[in-house]
Amino acid sequence: QVQLVESGGGLVQPGGSLRLFCAASGSISAIIHVMGWYRQAPGKRRELVANISSGGAANYADSVKGRFTISRDNAKKMVYLQMNSLKPGGAAVYYCKLSTPTNYWGQGTQVTVSS
Repeated sequence: QVQLVESGGGLVQPGGSLRLFCAASGSISAIIHVMGWYRQAPGKRRELVANISSGGAANYADSVKGRFTISRDNAKKMVYLQMNSLKPGGAAVYYCKLSTPTNYWGQGTQVTVSS
């Protein structure tokens, strides 16, 4: 059984930075898989922020290009999201997702960007 645990969320001022962490545990049998970060603000749909393939190819939402960086450590089964120049927008929960292609989700970590 695969489990994903996110951490690193918190309150940050506009223009600040945060680094999110996602730790995967269990057996990931698929050699080719994608890990990604999604976010969901209250009353809004969950949306893709960024994802990265097992080979390291990254994809970003237009709204975060140039500000966010996704990376992964396959040996540690970790995926990271470095968020810079955060924009004010209240709170959102950031979720980690693993697609093998079975989808696994973490419980989320809240990020609040506010002064």
